Amino acid sequence: MQKIMPHLWFDTQAMDAAEFYTTVFPHSSITSTATLHDTPGGDCDVVSFNLNSHDFMAISGGPMFTINPSISFMVNFDPGSDGRARQHLDALWEKLADGGATLMPLGEYPFSKRYGWVQDRFGVTWQLILTDPAGEPRPFILPSLMFTGEQTNRAEEAIDFYRRTFDNSALGTVARHTQHTGPAAEGSLMFADFMLENQWFTAMDSGAEHQFGFNEAVSLLVNCDTQQEIDYYWEKLAADPESGQCGWVKDRFGVSWQISPTVLNDMLANGTREQVDRITQAFMPMKKLDIAVIEAAYAGGSPAHRTSR
Repeated sequence: MQKIMPHLWFDTQAMDAAEFYTTVFPHSSITSTATLHDTPGGDCDVVSFNLNSHDFMAISGGPMFTINPSISFMVNFDPGSDGRARQHLDALWEKLADGGATLMPLGEYPFSKRYGWVQDRFGVTWQLILTDPAGEPRPFILPSLMFTGEQTNRAEEAIDFYRRTFDNSALGTVARHTQHTGPAAEGSLMFADFMLENQWFTAMDSGAEHQFGFNEAVSLLVNCDTQQEIDYYWEKLAADPESGQCGWVKDRFGVSWQISPTVLNDMLANGTREQVDRITQAFMPMKKLDIAVIEAAYAGGSPAHRTSR
């Protein structure tokens, strides 16, 4: 399981979306499903799925949050490794655009011979790009952060912060705005990619005004093997630790993170109905998640919460 996993919040469509994505993306599958009972949003379906070696999770959590393009997913088609890269890009575009909306038309741009930005029927946005085969190779899918509104011109600061927070990090390509472009200042990031925990991401300062920004609808879930890891990432990423709930926090840039024990996903995937219900009732009241309490609930016990909350 990858260290940082994109997490998608839907009203009721998590299963439908996962089935759609695993149909239209090559080498993809649903890996686990579970239903959480008696949550504030009612019964919630949770589904984990893999799109061409990239893990995702989605939840039908109710109408509280709506997905927007502030976090999208860049999909790389490399002619150097795929002789039919352009045709495969066009075929995926057609499927994602069906019932969706075009944000940037599919065509040739200064940075790519074939590129387009599309919002699919479920609201998730995808940037499909034909990459330069002479460039450094990148994964097929990269989460992409667009800094808008009051967060515009903070992309470089955010990348530096994330690279200090996570191990196995690096900075890749950097392209800057050469002049003041809308809200983006000269010298701000037109595009950059960076590695965290050996996973690649991209970021940009938007050169246009938008009426959306980061929210909980697309979050980044950090899989933690120990309570020490949970404590570390909670302290580093939470702009206001007291405002967190169920392992969710927002960082200083407004990006939502979930600091979650790896074992929790295994419990949801493999537990009995009674075990899943017990751990759901155990973690729902928590702010920072407590592995010992969750494991005890899974086993049927209920020890006191730790004092180092």
